[in-house]
Order: sequence, then structure tokens, then C-alpha cells
Amino acid sequence: MKVTKEIILDLLPIYLAGEASQATCALVEEYLAADPELAQSVRSQQADSSLRMDLPELPPELELKSLHRTRHLLSWQRWLFGLGMGFSAVALSSEISFREGRIREFHFLIRDYPEVLGTCLMLGLSCWIAYFLIRRRLHTAPKSS
Repeated sequence: MKVTKEIILDLLPIYLAGEASQATCALVEEYLAADPELAQSVRSQQADSSLRMDLPELPPELELKSLHRTRHLLSWQRWLFGLGMGFSAVALSSEISFREGRIREFHFLIRDYPEVLGTCLMLGLSCWIAYFLIRRRLHTAPKSS
């Protein structure tokens, strides 16, 4: 079987990552010996990848801490959503009076109970602000290439 350049190009990511078997490494190196242009390209990629590999390793428990923090924030987000909905609904509740099949009067209850419903409105607004701050914190931007 003749090994083509396309096959070698398919194997290069594994080879450059150091995850290829000995047989695959031998095959790629044999092909690179016959193709100096591709060999130069691979050497430059290895140099670039070695520069990227010099980054410090993250502690192994960091992933678990991140998971716990994210779960905690999601729990807060759910609570704030529910409380925000509840306080907003109470603050914006209304009274409708009917007489003979027609609406006689409509008004928001905040007119009759301004202190209580004003407090509910402020609590609801606070919950919504906290909800959207947590939502923004949890949001990750898409990676650009």
C-alpha cells in the first residue's frame, strides 16, 4: 500500500500531540524524510506546539471546584428566578370589578397598599438584577478561531 500525503496529513495531529504509536511515528518520519517541504512545516509546528506546552499545569482539584461553584451559582439562579417572578407578580397584581358582564373598575393593588407592594416591587427588582448578574457570570463566550 502506498502512503499518500493526505494520509500523513491526517496522522500529523496525532503525531504532533505525541499520542501516535511507534509504528505510526515511524511511518510519518519515513515520509517526512522523503518530503523536505512537509518536514520543514512539521518542524515549525512542533516548535509552536512546544511553546504552547510550556504553560503551567492546573491543579487537579480545580475542575471539581469549578463544578461545585457552577452548581452553587445555578442553584442561586433558580431561586432568584422564582423569587423574582413571585415578588413581581405580587407587586403587579390588580383588582378587576365586574358589573352586568362589563368591567366596572380596574386598578393595580399598589394603589391601595403602597408600602407592602412597593417593598415587593423592590425585592422583585433586586432578585431580577441578581439573577441577570449570575446569568452573565455563568455565560461563556464562544471561542473564536
